[in-house]
Amino acid sequence: MRGTTVLPGHGRNGEPCGEDVPMHRLEVPMPNALPFAIGTFDTIGAMSRATFPHRHTFHEIVHVTGGSGHHVVDLSRFALRPPNLCFLAPGQVHHWDAVTGLEGRVVLFTDEFLVDHPGDQSVLRALGRRPWLELPPREAEVTARLIDEMDAEYRAGADGFASVLRSLLHILVVRAVRLAASPATRPRQEPAGPERTQGAGPSRPGLVATEFVALLGAPDSCPLSVREGARQLGVSVSYLSEAVKVFTGRTPGELIRQARIREAQRLLLRTELSVRQIAERVGVGDPAYFCRFFRRETGTSPGDYRRGTGDIHHDHRLESIARPGPSA
Repeated sequence: MRGTTVLPGHGRNGEPCGEDVPMHRLEVPMPNALPFAIGTFDTIGAMSRATFPHRHTFHEIVHVTGGSGHHVVDLSRFALRPPNLCFLAPGQVHHWDAVTGLEGRVVLFTDEFLVDHPGDQSVLRALGRRPWLELPPREAEVTARLIDEMDAEYRAGADGFASVLRSLLHILVVRAVRLAASPATRPRQEPAGPERTQGAGPSRPGLVATEFVALLGAPDSCPLSVREGARQLGVSVSYLSEAVKVFTGRTPGELIRQARIREAQRLLLRTELSVRQIAERVGVGDPAYFCRFFRRETGTSPGDYRRGTGDIHHDHRLESIARPGPSA
């Protein structure tokens, strides 16, 4: 199973050939698989323990249960003192440094997977600003049981497993917020390199990209346009486009389309609104065009999605990831 892929222009071992930070995407089969994966560092693939700085277009939660060395996230360097829990938001730069004996599990998923709990998008990005937690014994046990259950549910693939996975993930996020508020989980932090100090903050483009993603996660955000987003953030359209592309791997227009699809999916599954009403809610006034747009982005019609294929959603640029079959 592989959760990431190296973009063209990088070396055979996945290491960057130039100055750009590589961007990796979650790979899922179309059209019948979830944009979600969980596994060990070995089953997810070698990129899950990459030793060179890189970004992701997806969320990554890392549960470290063994190993020594350091994990570098953005401007901070964290020593492995298992058990650790780490939250990485799309666009964050990270790598493993001089790590040996790395053990644990990795959870990968895109914003599309959060259709039942869209508010978790902003919560996860907030967790990414304090990404590394050291788990005291009781919290370590509770976290391990929850991740064990998530892994077992994913592997079994029984009826309704997608809904169960979303619920378990939401529980993990809520508990992580509580853990992040506790002084007992705060690690000692080191500079990531000689040119980076603990007082350094994220770059202006990074802040703009983060704020734009937060705008898309706000209620009633779907009519938002790229131009309106740039106006609200006080930047030009070209500056916004460049910042978002660098830090997320997507254009602002692509993120807006994904936000509209996620809201449409939520309304189809959770309300009795007509397709015409949903089209208006997500800023696509023409119902016929909305149906074509929904099919193009998800591979199914709004009606079929509502009638029970609610887990058929994906990004057409994501490629294949194998989910293990039920255990023997």
